[in-house]
Amino acid sequence: MTEIHTPRLLLRRWTADDLPFMADINADPQVMRWVDDGSVYDLARTAEAIEEWEEEWDEEGFGLFAVELLGSGELAGFTGLSVPHFLPQVLPAVAISWRLGAQFWGQGYASEAAHASLEFALQDRGLDRVISVSRVGDSASDNVIRKLGMVPELETTDPVHGYALQVHAIDLTEFQA
Repeated sequence: MTEIHTPRLLLRRWTADDLPFMADINADPQVMRWVDDGSVYDLARTAEAIEEWEEEWDEEGFGLFAVELLGSGELAGFTGLSVPHFLPQVLPAVAISWRLGAQFWGQGYASEAAHASLEFALQDRGLDRVISVSRVGDSASDNVIRKLGMVPELETTDPVHGYALQVHAIDLTEFQA
């Protein structure tokens, strides 16, 4: 089982116990504001998402980690890697992403988890390059992207929802572990 420990977090695979906590995160309109069309996910949609994330682990050897606080054991959300099939012009690519519950914002957890995931991608999984796709205007994600050392590469439009997207990238030679 793949696990990563950071000073404050455990990044791990998903368990059945995570479902209600991730469903609560996905049911928050504030959290989901920048995701897809901004709609919240119910319990069934969250269960489907977790199943998809676990399938990607099995198929690709990487995926989205559940992010757990070491001190309390609370599920804070996710971070990790996925293939951005929704954006064909960046393929083949692997993207890093994150989503945390609002109560965990502003404490550096997203940056800490994303940095560990990026290190995992470039050093453990041997990827040469990782991208991040964010909606234009999502300043919180932009802050994490900047802290990761990723640089702007492409501006495009979401092919389904029509909003502006910014693609950032980093390669192994630019990464600071």
